[in-house]
Amino acid sequence: MSFHRKPITFVNHVKIQVQNLERSLHFYQEVIGLKVLKKTTNIAKLTADGENCILSLEGQENASPKQRGTTGLYHFALLVPRRSDLANIVRHFRTKGIQMGSSDHLVGEALYLNDPEGNGIEVYVDRNPSEWKWKNGEVAMTVDPLDFSDLLRTGNLEESWKGLPPGTIMGHIHLHVSQLEEAEEFYTRGLGFEVVNRFGEQAIFISAGDYHHHIGLNTWAGIGAPAPPINSVGLKSFTVILPDEEYRKNVVTRLEMMGATVTKENGVFMTADPSGNGIHLAV
Repeated sequence: MSFHRKPITFVNHVKIQVQNLERSLHFYQEVIGLKVLKKTTNIAKLTADGENCILSLEGQENASPKQRGTTGLYHFALLVPRRSDLANIVRHFRTKGIQMGSSDHLVGEALYLNDPEGNGIEVYVDRNPSEWKWKNGEVAMTVDPLDFSDLLRTGNLEESWKGLPPGTIMGHIHLHVSQLEEAEEFYTRGLGFEVVNRFGEQAIFISAGDYHHHIGLNTWAGIGAPAPPINSVGLKSFTVILPDEEYRKNVVTRLEMMGATVTKENGVFMTADPSGNGIHLAV
């Protein structure tokens, strides 16, 4: 079953702003393993399969460094198709001397690192959905140590690194928000997601179609955290794919009734959550 295909609502693309485009491009190609799909003077579109852009980098030389204590990107998450792919990435990171965090979340296994400008990245693999534990509409997730010994028994030890496999997609995005309650209302009542996990009092995870999460929301940057300056390194926008045009029309109506602004420019519908995180509404 795919949790990133219509008629499910999901995130398929993230756009971040960076100071040094060439440095970032080198990192995302040589370390992360993405490929350049298209490049202009200040924008690079990156892909895993050679066809679909899942990450865009916008270079802005006068961008201010990524700031702590603001809303915006906590991390974006690249989902690889097989556990052996994650094992191969671990070997690659170790060869490159890359420092990384890791966790077993029950629903899957994950690696964490930052790009050269402080943008958070997760690379993960899902366990079979039949292994996910649900109770009263919530899926069990935790932060357990990753069993590297077991993970590294998968994959091909002789296989050379060729970058992320073609089946890699944008699995989810995790955001810093200012107020959890208003963010929850925006994403559930406005966009139609459902809360599937409450992680203490400072984070929730939301999804469509019974995925463990398409979006994470937290107040770890501080309750009431301000939005970063518009020229700051970090999140520019992310794209939510909606089931069809009628669904998008209803989403726009609901958002406007809630007081959100929705604009249309060159056929692209754009809005922002209450914390200023930019969103493209696509079908």
